[in-house]
Amino acid sequence: MDITQYKIENEPFYDAQSNEVELYEAAYAARLPVMVKGPTGCGKSRFVEHMAWKLGKPIITVSCNEDITASDLVGRYLLDANGTRWVDGPLTLAARYGAICYLDEIVEARQDTMVVIHALTDHRRELSLDKKGELIKAHPDFQLVISYNPGYQSLMKDLKQSTKQRFCALDFDYALPEVEAHILQKEGNVDSETAQKLVKIGETARNLKGHGLDEGISTRLMVYAATLINQGIAPIEACKMALVRPITDDADIRQTLDNAIEMIFG
Repeated sequence: MDITQYKIENEPFYDAQSNEVELYEAAYAARLPVMVKGPTGCGKSRFVEHMAWKLGKPIITVSCNEDITASDLVGRYLLDANGTRWVDGPLTLAARYGAICYLDEIVEARQDTMVVIHALTDHRRELSLDKKGELIKAHPDFQLVISYNPGYQSLMKDLKQSTKQRFCALDFDYALPEVEAHILQKEGNVDSETAQKLVKIGETARNLKGHGLDEGISTRLMVYAATLINQGIAPIEACKMALVRPITDDADIRQTLDNAIEMIFG
């Protein structure tokens, strides 16, 4: 297996908000499993990809959903022309060959699926392949990273304490205005004034969280708006398309945000 195919060749742009880079490097040096928590589109996945690139390690990413089973993570026997053959799942590949395994939005996965990661996240660092009768001792370079949005937590969708307490955790939030503006200039290729106006719109929407909006406008959506502006779309139309229409269908909230956009870019 050529695990180097999972290496990130080009540096993913990431603007540090605090000391999260140093904290992650320390966790990786000790091979501690890491939990990354924060709202949608605040840069959790980009941070993990950036750290994998910085450390020069392969990263295997799994976007979790309610249909993921333990076999999807660990592996299964498949039929081919010569009979059956075992195919490693992403978690097994990472543990066997020494990659970072990143389980994105882990609370979307079923609770019974998460049990398979327990032995990999304590002193044992091992993975049992029951169907194959094999016990894998994790490669020295293996690390498990998970992420989720605490804002979507509920009694039905939350990690058990038995899972949570196997990880150290980093809290993420939307970047400070000056940092977010710099991100938009870099990622969306817009000027400083436009970036600052987009950030102001984002702050306006985030103030409506819990007052008609489930989530505020993410940094990701602001990058989309900046990209549309860079493509020649009028700023007001770009903002309505990228910042307002995706997050709400409520007519009053839309009107409020549309008015704010027109005031800021008018």
